[in-house]
Amino acid sequence: MSEQPAQPYYQAPPPAGGALNIKIAVLFGAVVALLAANVYLFLQLDGVRKELTKAQEGLHSEIANLREASSVTAQTQKRASETLRDELEAARRQAAMAVGAAKTEAEAKVADLKGRVEADQKRASAAQAALRTEIGDVKKETTETKEKLGAVNTEVGVVKTEVAQTKSELDKTVAALKTVQGDLGVQSGLIATNGKELSALKALGDRNYFEFNLGRTKAPVKVGDITMLLKKTDQKKNRYTVEVTADDKRTEKKDKTVNEPLQFLTSKSRIPYEIVVNEVKKDAIVGYLATPKVTIPR
Repeated sequence: MSEQPAQPYYQAPPPAGGALNIKIAVLFGAVVALLAANVYLFLQLDGVRKELTKAQEGLHSEIANLREASSVTAQTQKRASETLRDELEAARRQAAMAVGAAKTEAEAKVADLKGRVEADQKRASAAQAALRTEIGDVKKETTETKEKLGAVNTEVGVVKTEVAQTKSELDKTVAALKTVQGDLGVQSGLIATNGKELSALKALGDRNYFEFNLGRTKAPVKVGDITMLLKKTDQKKNRYTVEVTADDKRTEKKDKTVNEPLQFLTSKSRIPYEIVVNEVKKDAIVGYLATPKVTIPR
């Protein structure tokens, strides 16, 4: 605060009365001091008023800023609230849709499962019916099988009897077979003179047997692992001439008779091969070739 300018001091001439003049001077000085104090207070009040006015203006400005900020905040909150409300509503709609879809899907699954269960029940019923039918068929087949087994047992008994008879006849046939000396001077095995005896020899299984019905041909005919060429026959005398080829070696067996073993050796075995002719026809011979079961090379 600025200081007040010094008041000019005027000293009046002393009154005639000295005491009265002093009082007047003191009173005047008090008035002057009072005026000076009032001026000082006025200046102080003016400064305070200005500061107060400035403070009020700042306060009004802050209040306006606060109001503006509050308005902006309120609007922001309002928008956020509206956004949240919209999102909440959308979420509720989505939840409702999801619930509806889940319900629909669940109902569809229930319907599908129900259909499957019904189909399985139908299949099971059909399977049970088929099983019952099959069991009935099996029972029927079992009964028929038992009857057939009885018939088979009867047939087996008959077959056994026939086999026994056949074996007995085979034994008799084998016992009736004879051995003779071959054209090489080697004692032959058992000789078959007809088809029945040949079957008996085959049943024994001691040798390999190859039957033939050999006619007159230009080229040799393969029998077993050899070839034969019929050269001549004499039906009345039961004689024949044949050419045998084994190991690329030809041998002529001339004027041989029926049931006479024709013997010849091969490189495959030390045991002779044998040809036996059981029947001489006009231009053919009927018989068999007997070869060893086990070959022992020479």
